[in-house]
Amino acid sequence: MIEIKYVTKRYGSTLANNDINLAASDGEITVLLGANGAGKSTLIKCICGLLRFEGSIMINGFDNHSIEAKRLLGYVPELPAMYPMLTVEEHLQFIARAYRLKNWEEYGKDLMTRFELLDKKEKLGQELSKGMQQKVSICCALLPRPKAVIFDEPFVGLDPHAIRELKQMITALREAGNSIIISTHMIESMEETWDTTYIMKNGSIMENKKRKDLKGSSSLEAIYFAITEGSAYPGGSSSK
Repeated sequence: MIEIKYVTKRYGSTLANNDINLAASDGEITVLLGANGAGKSTLIKCICGLLRFEGSIMINGFDNHSIEAKRLLGYVPELPAMYPMLTVEEHLQFIARAYRLKNWEEYGKDLMTRFELLDKKEKLGQELSKGMQQKVSICCALLPRPKAVIFDEPFVGLDPHAIRELKQMITALREAGNSIIISTHMIESMEETWDTTYIMKNGSIMENKKRKDLKGSSSLEAIYFAITEGSAYPGGSSSK
């Protein structure tokens, strides 16, 4: 489980995250929704230990800054950061060495195959398109088989085949009992698989909903606009 309690993050006088409380349970897909500037990416960077913050973040019971937590957490950033002079295959080798993985080669090959990277394994990071960089980033994040995974806009730049593969992988991660947080503007991409959604605005959580608690056939998109704009949705009521 990823558990966030009273997390606040300021950039000078700007309040990016305001007293955030959030829980991503094991075996569930938690979707983080909000407009640009709502504070989603800041919160994700706090979870991954990339930013200082006030409050508490725990990964399966470990403080998120601890080595134990970092071993359990996988992170796919919104903007992939490749080492320009490492090949695709060398990126996976680097992750394997960093995490001291054993017998990882077959799984690494499977990841590259599924994302159509096997014939690109000798290409340098600087030679890759944005979409290919995103695929490598996903492979690197999943290679250590993390128990908790954070995806920040994972579908942007991916081709239809890669989107399908990623959706299948996300579903498999949930079925394996992992905690998953996905931040995305592509609401329709999560319509079939989401379990819990947290909707952010101006650095705060406006509301959270669980699919199992909803009546009727409310879509994730309808819920989002009902909460952020006050329109009614099936199985619920206006937020105004």
